[in-house]
Parts: sequence; C-alpha cells; structure tokens
Amino acid sequence: MTPSVATSSPALQPATQVALVDALVEQGWYVGRGVIDLGLCDALNNELLHRAAYNGLDEAGIGRGQQHLLRKDIRGDAIHWLDRESAAQRRYLDAMSELQQALNHALFLGLFEYEAHFAHYPPGAFYQRHLDSFRGRANRVISTVSYLTPDWPSDGGGEMVIYHPDAPNQEVARVVPEAGTFACFLSETIPHEVLPTRCPRTSIAGWFRRNASLGGVLDPAR
Repeated sequence: MTPSVATSSPALQPATQVALVDALVEQGWYVGRGVIDLGLCDALNNELLHRAAYNGLDEAGIGRGQQHLLRKDIRGDAIHWLDRESAAQRRYLDAMSELQQALNHALFLGLFEYEAHFAHYPPGAFYQRHLDSFRGRANRVISTVSYLTPDWPSDGGGEMVIYHPDAPNQEVARVVPEAGTFACFLSETIPHEVLPTRCPRTSIAGWFRRNASLGGVLDPAR
C-alpha cells in the first residue's frame, strides 16, 4: 500500500524559485539543499524501492526510438516514468508544474510540458558525462534532479558532477545525492555525469520541454 503524503508544507520551498531563476541566468545551473519536502522524499523513495524490489523498473538506455540502446558501460540505472498513479507522484508533479509556470513567467522559455522518471542506481552503477538535449533538437530545455535517499554516507559516492559549459573538463559543482537536494540546469549546454555509487542511489530525473517538431510531426516526450 502506498503511504499517505502529508501536505501541510510545500513540496518545493517557495524561496527556491527566485534563487533558481537567478542561478540559471547567471551560470546555467542551480543546486539547493533541503529544497524538497523530506516527507515527500520519503514517500517517493519508498515507492521507488518497492518497485526495485519487485522488478517494477526498466533498464535505462541511451537514445530513443530506433536509436535506443542498452549500454551498461555508459549508463547503469533503472527507471520508471512518473504517471501520477500515487499521491506522492501527484504532489511532486504539481510542484514541478508550479515551477514551470514560474520559469515561463520569469524567463519567457515557452515550456509546455514536464516529464520525469524515478532513477535507481545499484552499487557500482554510474552515468558517463553527457548533455541531456538531443543533438540538433532543443526539446529538453531545463533538466531537474531531485534526490530521495536519506542519510547518505560521506563515502557513498554517486555524486553528480556538473561541468562548465564552455570548458567541459572544468568541474564547477559536485552534488551529493542526499534527500531533499534539488538540482536543475540548462539541458543543451551543461555537461554532467553521475560518479559510481557505493550505495543504492535513488532520485527523480526530469525535463521541462519546449514543443519541437520534425517534418510537421510533433516531437514526442520520450
């Protein structure tokens, strides 16, 4: 049974929006600790771990459509796309919808959709350095990562490394995957990677998307 989710506190701290927008404008990325409500993180984490225990996740790949490949040498997580099936998912996605409106109001980005999936990294898994947008296609505009694992140990590994957009070998931030931390960055320009984890690592990866088309056909979300 999915645990109930208290709603007395906001899912996303309101003060985050101003700091987040300023950081995106100034440097193209934002990281904040204690941004996501810990009760919500706990409910989402329990849901993800339940799926992992009962084979309710899919191996993640790279590319999509006919170009979709399973490459454990590049990416080792397993995923499940959020579909609003639980109260925790609905609360999280509603918070992202509010953030989408704030981003459009402040930055005139024309974001029209948000897609997200659970991500479970077993010990030893990683994700090599990459960009989130598809080459030549600006459909994914802003990437988000919400971390769910409580009490992350100092030697747990699994950090997300963010690199400078104009100097891809220059590390500018290293994000510890502890519950409540929220990161976002420009999908087309900010290289990043997930270092090998020594503990099971849980998170939600998401993307705010702008409408794109090819040959008159709308670009699908996935």
